[in-house]
Order: sequence, then C-alpha cells, then structure tokens
Amino acid sequence: MTENSEYVPPEVWTWEQPNGGTFASTNRPIAGATHDAELPRGKHPFQLYSMGTPNGVKVTVMFEELLTAGHAGAEYDAWLISIGKGDQFGSGFVDINPNSKIPALVDYSGDAPLRIFESGSILVHLAEKFGAFLPTNLAARTECMNWLFWQMGSAPYLGGGFGHFYSYAPYKMEYPIDRFSMEVKRQLDVLDRHLAENPFIAGDEYTIADMAIFPWYGNLALGRQYNAGEFLDVASYKNVVAWAENLDARPAVKRGRMVNRTSGEPHEQLRERHDASDFDTKTQDKIG
Repeated sequence: MTENSEYVPPEVWTWEQPNGGTFASTNRPIAGATHDAELPRGKHPFQLYSMGTPNGVKVTVMFEELLTAGHAGAEYDAWLISIGKGDQFGSGFVDINPNSKIPALVDYSGDAPLRIFESGSILVHLAEKFGAFLPTNLAARTECMNWLFWQMGSAPYLGGGFGHFYSYAPYKMEYPIDRFSMEVKRQLDVLDRHLAENPFIAGDEYTIADMAIFPWYGNLALGRQYNAGEFLDVASYKNVVAWAENLDARPAVKRGRMVNRTSGEPHEQLRERHDASDFDTKTQDKIG
C-alpha cells in the first residue's frame, strides 16, 4: 500500500501481521501474559514497576514530591519495565495490571498487598494515603479532579494520536497528522487560557493535576516531546511554557524525571531507584 492509496476496510478485521512502526513488535489484539516472569520486590512499602515515559514520570514525581515534603513512609523501589522488550506481558506484571501498561504499583503498607494500576488511580491513591497534593476543600478538590481527568482523556490524542503518526508510524500521512496536530494545539490553547489566570493547574495550589499534565504537555511545551516543538509552535503558548519551566525547576520533578529513564544523556538516567542515595553519581553509574 502506498502513502496515497485508499484503504478499503474488510468486512471483518483480522490481525495477520505487524503493521510497522516503532512499537509494532509489542502490539497485539489480545490481552494476557506471553511468558512467565516473576516481579522483583525490594525493601520499601511501595513497589513501582514502570518506565520513564510520561505516564511513568507522573508517579515517580509524586513519590519524590512526597519524600521532599517529609512523608518518610513514601519510600519506594522503582523497577524498570522495558516495554520495548515486552516486560509488560510477563505473568507477574499482568497479575498487577491486566491491561499490560505501565505504571503499576503494589502497596504493601496495609494489612494486605494492594495493586494499583492506571497512573491517575495511583496519584489519587498516594494523595489520599498521605493527605498531600490533593485539596480537602470540596470545590478545590473537584477542580483538581476535573483537570486530572482532563489529562487522562486528552493525552491519548497527543500520544497515541499526534505522537504516533508524527514520530512512530512507518511513514508520514497527511490526514492523521493534520487531524491530531489540530487537536493538540486546541488542547494547548485550553491550558494556555487557563494558566493565564492560575499559577497552577487547579488554582493557587500545586497538586496531582500538575504532576499528571506536566510530563505530557509540559515536556511538549519545553520542546522535549516528539521533537515537535517548532512544528506545533509551542513557544506561542507562553503561559504553558512559563508553568512548565516553573515545574521543571523543582528538585523533586528533576529527580522524578530521572527514575526508570532509558533515553537521553547518561547523567539524566536512573534506571532503577531503591534509595535516595541512588541519585548520587557513583551509585547511578553502578545501576546504569
């Protein structure tokens, strides 16, 4: 099929072969484990199985912010799940998240282990457990949850839509790139107008809504996502850029962005995190 040929859908779609693109080898139309693989367990009450993608960064930033705020009980082990190698289809990971997506968390701090999957669910769980980064006032809490769920519903257009067709598809296609570029720019405009009147996403207070939105739209505004900053003219969304720069300067955000990261400069990667000292250069080099 050429780039300009028209696709005629069959009466019943069947999966016959990988369709090309960066993640073709791990895409399939069925769920469940492909192989037996136990997950490791460290010494801390929270065991995180993840990778330094935007959804994974949400949770590692949350943990690092909790620890910075003095919540010693939030110590965690972060184990790398290499999605390019199919680690998410191991039996141990599927037991925690039957949807085979990172991040996934096991909370051993209670009477019985508790599995939590979906990044938004993990953020809410931790916020409620530690009474942090989620307002208790009903109106403020509702506003925070509004924007948290906005991110959960909007990001697939950025990642699976624009990001896929612009960066990962086997060839460039005008219609999907135009369609999703338009939607992503509309979303950036939504954020830009809102942030013109608010220092943080939910208002005056830094919350899990900021932590959820920053790895996707903050990194896009800073020119880090899909190498698409110039293409989408992200610099024109000045309020989003200012908000992103503000969050990017937070020490906990800097650390959270390093955890389970497998790309970029070596000093920006901490493939596994088991103690705060792992951020020291010598320990990081050993892990790397």
